[in-house]
Amino acid sequence: MKKQILSSLVLSLLCALLLCGLYPALLLVVAKASAGGGNGVTIRYSGKRYYIAVAQRFSEDRYFWSRPSAVDYNASGSGGSNKGPFNKLYLKLVQQRIDSFLIHNPGAIKAQIPSELVTASGSGLDPDISYEAAMIQVKRVAAARNVSEKRIKSMIQDHCSRSLLGPAIINVLLLNIALDRMAYNDNLKK
Repeated sequence: MKKQILSSLVLSLLCALLLCGLYPALLLVVAKASAGGGNGVTIRYSGKRYYIAVAQRFSEDRYFWSRPSAVDYNASGSGGSNKGPFNKLYLKLVQQRIDSFLIHNPGAIKAQIPSELVTASGSGLDPDISYEAAMIQVKRVAAARNVSEKRIKSMIQDHCSRSLLGPAIINVLLLNIALDRMAYNDNLKK
């Protein structure tokens, strides 16, 4: 019995050292070596600091809209709604989002709306939208900013990230900041 207790204590101490000491230290080293030094990648704009990997709320017509958030874009409370696809409250909320999108995007039809624009993600904080989700918003953004659709599409192309296996995505925050900078620069030229 002494032998079993002794081996259990040694194993417990070894696991504590490995899992509570060495593994967290290794993660800290990797985090400090990554972009942002383990604190997240940020950008400063108009006197505020934004985390690039966290979705922001955009609801004005002059901006591209982010994916809806079940946690109201609160990074400290990341999570989904836990409502299933047949939940009546969830379906009502999705329909409200569809109706709102169609009001703000005349000419768009329901079947063309990418699901990500009316359904929240699992984290509630996805900062990216698909290329298709950006393209369906071009008319609204161009009209609200009094800019050609061609120019807005060019900006989408400039902010499009493509991976080898995944779909093309656009960081909504970075695209919207670029739109504001474009408007600022255009005003300086006048």
